[in-house]
Amino acid sequence: MKHLFTILFFTVGVLNLYAQQDDTVRVSGNTKNTSYAKFIIPSVFISYGIIAKGDKLLNALDKSTHSEISEHLTVHIPVDDYSQFASAVAVYGLNLAGIKGRNNYRDLSIVMATSYFIMETAVYTVKNTTNIRRPDGSNNCSFPSGHTATAFVGAHILYREYRDVSPWICVAGYAVATGTGVLRVLNRKHWISDVITGAGIGILSAEAGYMLLPAIRNTLGITGEKSRLLVSPVIGENQYAIGLAYTF
Repeated sequence: MKHLFTILFFTVGVLNLYAQQDDTVRVSGNTKNTSYAKFIIPSVFISYGIIAKGDKLLNALDKSTHSEISEHLTVHIPVDDYSQFASAVAVYGLNLAGIKGRNNYRDLSIVMATSYFIMETAVYTVKNTTNIRRPDGSNNCSFPSGHTATAFVGAHILYREYRDVSPWICVAGYAVATGTGVLRVLNRKHWISDVITGAGIGILSAEAGYMLLPAIRNTLGITGEKSRLLVSPVIGENQYAIGLAYTF
């Protein structure tokens, strides 16, 4: 169990470093998506997971943590099935409450839809390519963690939208996302390396969503504020989707 909390503290610390790097970029006046600094940490997270599958030491960390959890915890905690969406819901909830973020509702929805599409595509492709067995043996869709990726997409968008409003909003988003990843390990659905890679994919997907926003706006011919984009989440048993309705 101590290995899990070591990884948890490491992840939180690295995300704090990420925030500090991004703030430095903004203060220096470079607010464009030309800085490579924002891609370093998610790339490190993804690389860790890939390396861990072939490295004996990191693979042993995955296995030993799973063994400790299996020995001391037998109860399934289903909170992660819901907490993965918490930050995304919070982004819209804050907007509806009148606490405006960096982008208007329409642009935010475009970023959200684009980011989740990229994330889902990446996770689905890697899962079906690697076919790594879950710790509980239920199937071969362990790598990477889709729940964690989903949680970190929302958390990073929450950060990008509200970092100038309150740092505590960002801290809460990352804390919930990290907690979701921890629960995936505690519930024996993922190895530690799966979760760390999922976090990297989530952050990278959110950054890609912001990078693609200008191109998507141009493609859709969006130039003013009169157009409207309605986003409606669709959640069913083992099914998650987003419904979009766009009016020019």
